Amino acid sequence: MSPADQRLWSTLTHVGGILFSWLAPLIAYLVLKDRGAFVRAHTATALNFQLTLLIAYVVGFILTFVVIGFVVWFAAWVLAIIFGIMAAIAANKGEFYTYPLSIKFVS
Repeated sequence: MSPADQRLWSTLTHVGGILFSWLAPLIAYLVLKDRGAFVRAHTATALNFQLTLLIAYVVGFILTFVVIGFVVWFAAWVLAIIFGIMAAIAANKGEFYTYPLSIKFVS
């Protein structure tokens, strides 16, 4: 895969994470992980962040019974959008990006 294609798919993976949560990065990782080091790094990073957000959403759901869960949901949603846009911009420039606060599940 050419470097331009790798940048495109990496960018789309991060945007897909914003729109479709963990599903888009999972599909991208499974399909594109052997197509180049750059796209593998970005898909793995996006998948790790989306899985971390999934944990935050579950914790937020549990905490909704104590009312604070709505704050956790809102904070996770805002962070998903902001960090997803920052990662997509970095991928489009051809730079590597590491999400802050992300647990590393997939390498």
